[in-house]
Amino acid sequence: MEKKSDTEGICGMTKEGLTACAPFVTTQSTAPPSPECCSALSKANFQCFCAFKNSGLLGFYGIDFNQAMQLPTKCKLPNSSHC
Repeated sequence: MEKKSDTEGICGMTKEGLTACAPFVTTQSTAPPSPECCSALSKANFQCFCAFKNSGLLGFYGIDFNQAMQLPTKCKLPNSSHC
């Protein structure tokens, strides 16, 4: 598997994609996710994100795991997994 050095993010999402979704996972936002966030999520590996559920790493970055896992549904993405 090749690594994309400047754009590599986590679990199939680029740094840009993670940034686009940040406002929707770091605060109790009631606004729908942006089209940029939903587009980035469409390429994400949700099972990979599940590995971080209890790690504390996401919390370190201010990401609310439960709120993050609601994004696929809010983006109306098919086949999103639940941990």
